Amino acid sequence: METLVWVAHIILAAVLIGLVLLQHGKGADMGAAFGSGSAGSLFGPSGSATFLSRTTGFVAAMFFITSMSLTYFSANPVNSDSVMSFVNESEETNGSSSSETGDEIDAHQVDSTKSEVEGKSKVNQIPE
Repeated sequence: METLVWVAHIILAAVLIGLVLLQHGKGADMGAAFGSGSAGSLFGPSGSATFLSRTTGFVAAMFFITSMSLTYFSANPVNSDSVMSFVNESEETNGSSSSETGDEIDAHQVDSTKSEVEGKSKVNQIPE
């Protein structure tokens, strides 16, 4: 789910950048900023909203929603365990129950443990 929100967030960011760059701003004329344009052109009435401005507003709102969703996912991480972790847990559970009871001991485990102990023991070594 988080990956889907990340993908949507990146796409929305790119679309938002494109929409903002396509629009013609109110004070785009250099003369309007210095008074040679009409008096109310810089901060005056904007007129009717165009398709680009409405689309930009919608995309910006969606961008903020995905930002808040990513913040939520970051604050509340989901423990996503793999399938193998469940297999390892079940093996540990089965292995610990048989070794705790002592009823079922694998012959290979006994041989390997015995050879490890004999190899480290100084009692069975002949001095040279």
